[in-house]
Amino acid sequence: MPARPVAADLDHVAVATERHADAWPRYAGDLAGTWLAGDDDGATGFRAAQLRYANGMKLEVLEPWRVEVNDFLRRFLDRNGPGPHHLTYKVPDIRAALAAAEESGYTPVGVSLDHPSWKEAFLHPKQARGIVVQLAQSDGDWSSPPPDDLTPPRAEPANLDHVTHAVASLDDGLALFAGLLGGAETGRGDGPDAEWVELAWPGPGRVRLVAGGGVAAWLGDAPGRLHHLAFTCDDPTAVDGARPVGEGLWEVDPAANLGVRLRLRAR
Repeated sequence: MPARPVAADLDHVAVATERHADAWPRYAGDLAGTWLAGDDDGATGFRAAQLRYANGMKLEVLEPWRVEVNDFLRRFLDRNGPGPHHLTYKVPDIRAALAAAEESGYTPVGVSLDHPSWKEAFLHPKQARGIVVQLAQSDGDWSSPPPDDLTPPRAEPANLDHVTHAVASLDDGLALFAGLLGGAETGRGDGPDAEWVELAWPGPGRVRLVAGGGVAAWLGDAPGRLHHLAFTCDDPTAVDGARPVGEGLWEVDPAANLGVRLRLRAR
């Protein structure tokens, strides 16, 4: 078990796309995420843009930009296609967070502590149960004007309720997300496809770990993999591509949503 938990808060989930504009009809239009900020310079090989949902949870969209500077996102897209990329946890003291991670047997990579207002490091998916985990210390909020091609909302803003992450072992998943990253358990149970445990942080971010059953077959030999994003919205039937998959539950297949499965419930 981790030596001590990090003081952390789940800030956002990030998805990779070829172009920001590919994501706007779904995430800004159907689900009515509110524009928060975007990066115009792409100085590190990618550009990022963020939307905020009604409950305060954020989704970040990444696109390749100036890949000659850093081609990590280009390589990711070439290898995997568009889809889930990382989870970002904000920490008040990244050096303390790095020390806690190392004491717990994790090896942070991509450590960058020189910028005065943004310091970051990453846990590789091989250690972080199949997804990149970013640890970031930031001095303030990020904002910028929206792009001209942002899709107007077609409904009231949805809630981004939780990130559902499949793991081969619930104990291993809990060692990372609860033991190291400090998530507080808010519920657990057995669903039709998997056993689950839900974890919460001080802000609106939630992760639901799922394991076993049909999810295990879907996961295969991987240690973990983001399964879906769960939203609550006014009318799931109005979301393009949504199909009913159970009582009060609709799903958008990854193939219809840039590699990211969505699960939708009505308010």
